[in-house]
Amino acid sequence: MAEQTTGRKIESIGKVSLDYSRYSGRDYYSEGAMEDELLDIVKSRSSGEYDTVIEERRKWPILYHLSSLRENIVDWIPMERGCRVLEVGSGCGAVTGAFSRKAGKVDCVELSKKRSLINAYRHRECGNITIHVGNFKDIEPDLPSDYDYICLIGVFEYGRSYIGGDSPYEDFLSRLLPHLAPGGRIVIAIENQYGLKYFAGCREDHLGTYFSGIENYGPEDGVRTFSRNSLERIFGRCGVEEWHFYYPYPDYKFMTALYSDEYLPGKGELFNNLRNFDRSRMLLFNEKNAFDGFVEDGLFPVFANSYAVVLGGGFDIKFVKYSNDRAPEYAIRTEICGSWFGNRRGPDMVRKYPMGEAAADHVRGMAVACESLRERYRGGSLEINNCELLEEEGLPCAQFEFVEGISLLEVLDGCLERDDMEGFGAFFRKFVERVGYNSQYPAADFDLVFGNILISPGSDNLSGERSAVRKRLLEGKWTLIDYEWTFGKPVDTKRLAFRAVYWYLLEDKKRGKVKLDRVMKELSVTDKDMKEFWEEEGEFQRFVTGKRSSMAEMREKIGCRVMNPQDWIDRYQDSEEVNRVQIYEDRGQGYSEEDSYFVREAYQGDWMIEMELKVGGDVEMLRIDPGMYPCLVKIREMTFNGTGVPLRKRRLLYANGSIVKSREERDCPSIVFPTEDPNINIALKRLDRGQENTLKVRLEIVRLPLAMARDMAAVRSGSKG
Repeated sequence: MAEQTTGRKIESIGKVSLDYSRYSGRDYYSEGAMEDELLDIVKSRSSGEYDTVIEERRKWPILYHLSSLRENIVDWIPMERGCRVLEVGSGCGAVTGAFSRKAGKVDCVELSKKRSLINAYRHRECGNITIHVGNFKDIEPDLPSDYDYICLIGVFEYGRSYIGGDSPYEDFLSRLLPHLAPGGRIVIAIENQYGLKYFAGCREDHLGTYFSGIENYGPEDGVRTFSRNSLERIFGRCGVEEWHFYYPYPDYKFMTALYSDEYLPGKGELFNNLRNFDRSRMLLFNEKNAFDGFVEDGLFPVFANSYAVVLGGGFDIKFVKYSNDRAPEYAIRTEICGSWFGNRRGPDMVRKYPMGEAAADHVRGMAVACESLRERYRGGSLEINNCELLEEEGLPCAQFEFVEGISLLEVLDGCLERDDMEGFGAFFRKFVERVGYNSQYPAADFDLVFGNILISPGSDNLSGERSAVRKRLLEGKWTLIDYEWTFGKPVDTKRLAFRAVYWYLLEDKKRGKVKLDRVMKELSVTDKDMKEFWEEEGEFQRFVTGKRSSMAEMREKIGCRVMNPQDWIDRYQDSEEVNRVQIYEDRGQGYSEEDSYFVREAYQGDWMIEMELKVGGDVEMLRIDPGMYPCLVKIREMTFNGTGVPLRKRRLLYANGSIVKSREERDCPSIVFPTEDPNINIALKRLDRGQENTLKVRLEIVRLPLAMARDMAAVRSGSKG
């Protein structure tokens, strides 16, 4: 319903208002039919059905615009109830709903009417959203100056298109800053121009080209991202005095974790690097291993894939992890943040929150798990991190102590890096001993993986003799810090230990020094046990995810490929061996290797052979071996001294394959070769030869599996020559 209000054209979609006062009547960008499909979905389906639609349609734009995981990038921001938010470039409303739930009033600015309608229909039950449709430059003068948050999620990089001029990004910020209330913040989410994924073979997100940002873009590119240093220079030129960088991982679009300068990733954490769903990508190197090196050298902020920057005051939150790629009843958010006692800052705490009412009981169950595990391990040598249950705004919060130490996973990786298999075995056996204590007690953490155990050696000094360090770690305090999947029943220790090793090996191929069969032998795991473990693991994963596909599974369903150039190189090197044309010349003594040679660069691509051979007048027979594999060859052209060779002349052409008769006499013959040594023989002695001759040949060749070549030869239309 549209209405005129004091000179403004307003349309209401449910409780959402769309303001067309500054709309030019034209959408300058569109995804065409895809936006029509999205509009139909949000009109006819509820938000609770979006996951089903995503599974059914299997299209990147539908996943990108409708997945609830898109909200992770703003969900973590601790907005005060009643605050006012401006979202610039709201698009189809991927994060607008999160703002609506957190804030008192949300104003959106969006250039496209079609996208604004999609946003309005999907959030039509939200009574605090107004969408201003039109160009930001036209709408900005009418905006108020009391926003607590101004958010640019995937928008700042379009500053040149929004603003224009010689300094569009500085001008963009300078236009926004006066609209902040005192103490207000601007939040920017943007890709890092030098994000590791672009070096590793992902295309630039906006241009769809390889290495555009790394090569510093071109003057014709209407969009660009920035490095951290470049962003800081822009902020400084705009007079911004305070800013804080956060690092969404794998990137801001489908963020699963958020790091900060106060809490950077540890070695081994960044292993989930294949989430570039919109298009196929190359895989030039192992990103996990590269990230591990950057983490060790303190370079992660330089090469993080994305940035979330807060202009203004920072937050107490240091780290966030999202586990909402699950069934709703298990979807949670984990935070590491500072604690306060009056005006005094206390130790960091870990808090786990449900992502909705459905997961409230799961969070409450963590306190129960803490007590049951403490009872089980009482008198043993595995500590259980304390859990305190709090209530915040009607929902539970499980609060844990932040434990200092080194993870068992990092200790085991260190053993492998030093080729210390004896040490690896010692720590693994200690793990089995400690977690297996009182194994008949009806409580077990099914997800007791190496990363969930922290070791406090009793000393910050881990230098010295390797044996002494190992002893301090083996005898130190081992604490189970995360026991979310604790069940009230006994679980065989060898099952828990085998599962821990399995996931450890799965995360990194460099851990291949650890042989699974040796682990099976040490744990006395039989083949029957293994089968049961796989079945139980599948059941557990289905239990956690419900009917939802994981993001990795969605990438496979959407069909975006991960291409490994090493495979191309290997194939090319292989083709150099098999895609070779060898020529034999018979001067009356038969063929011999001594009288043969290879023709360089005869292959013009994979399927065409072109060559011009100089042949002496004494050559009676000439043999062409077109490749080293079963194949189908069609002779497209063959001339001798400029004259076409009469290939259908009797006893002129011989082959160790089956010559296929053509329907038309003038057609070039084809030959099926059911052998890895195909050859074509031409009786030059039956042609008019001079002292020096030129044979020009053009062949079309298709490689065949041997079995197929044999079948084709068996039903040949012609006869062997």
